[in-house]
Amino acid sequence: MRSSITKRLALIAMIPATLFVMVAFASAAQAAPLGTAKMRADIVTQTNKMRAAKGCKAVVISPALTRAATGHSAWMARTGKFSHVGASNSTFAHRIKKAGYVRPLSENIAYGYRTGADVVKAWMASPGHRANLLNCKAKAVGVSVAVAANGTPYISQEFGY
Repeated sequence: MRSSITKRLALIAMIPATLFVMVAFASAAQAAPLGTAKMRADIVTQTNKMRAAKGCKAVVISPALTRAATGHSAWMARTGKFSHVGASNSTFAHRIKKAGYVRPLSENIAYGYRTGADVVKAWMASPGHRANLLNCKAKAVGVSVAVAANGTPYISQEFGY
């Protein structure tokens, strides 16, 4: 047992810190299917399409906001809880700042959708989520999709000034 733990710690020490964070989140929420990368990209594309139609500038992908989104999606997928209140009663602003982005703006979450277009369509039909998505003050975005053990995708979209 002790030998196994020692081997694992030695392997972890060889993994760069950023890669370890991504692997840890993926493990916590099950390995994400290949389609989740396309879904994340589609969400950003559809978000910017909706923003352009309103006259807002496109948001750019932020690694820090993506880390915050990844952590929250993974937590929701792992626990089965669908909430803007996350691990240890964290708020989206706390999670975003902890991930290294200093100007949090808002968060959209969803679950169960299978395409990025469907997620954005649902957010556009919800007044609060629509307001977040179309807030022209937003400069950056992070999106994550984590898949629960039962196959349900949990999606987080974080916005920053």
